[in-house]
Amino acid sequence: MTAIAVQAQKLLAQRRPRRSFFESFIRNLIILCAALAVVLSSVSICDGHWLLAEDRLFGLWHFCTASNQTGSHCLRDLSQAHVPGLAWGMVLARSLAALAVVVTIFGLELLMVSQVCEDLHSRSKWAIGSILFLVSFIFSFGGLLIFVILLRNQVTLIGFTLTFWSQFTASFLFFLNAISGLHVNSITHPWVQPMKF
Repeated sequence: MTAIAVQAQKLLAQRRPRRSFFESFIRNLIILCAALAVVLSSVSICDGHWLLAEDRLFGLWHFCTASNQTGSHCLRDLSQAHVPGLAWGMVLARSLAALAVVVTIFGLELLMVSQVCEDLHSRSKWAIGSILFLVSFIFSFGGLLIFVILLRNQVTLIGFTLTFWSQFTASFLFFLNAISGLHVNSITHPWVQPMKF
């Protein structure tokens, strides 16, 4: 009889406490917002046309000029835009922006795994995923900053295209998800309590 009681106590001690609905809702909302940020950033990078300045369209991949006689003419050689350092700067800007998406995907995977497979390491997986979101924000914002600095003479607030604002929104969501993920992880109790004898 004593052995059965000890086994029952071990089983009860290993049971996880239930998470509240509010905590689960917030964590799932962070995952959903991170997925939305990945989609926004990916679309923005693939399109790449970020700034319209008079009859010229600057992007991560192309430089386009438009006129009434010839229509639109796009060049992949960004050095022909006659903006100092634009070719190498755009390589760095698009590399940082693409790296931000890749890092976010890894962070998103860690967040989803921590939600699905609750074990002793779930909280640390969630924390690492949130830190990866913070790294993504740094990369994404760095790419935006390089783009704006390189084209500072052509920049106007209404000249930025919808895809630029999509990347800006994605960068903000990376930051918001990182901070909220770390905060939620710090204010909640561990999901697996240590066994007590």
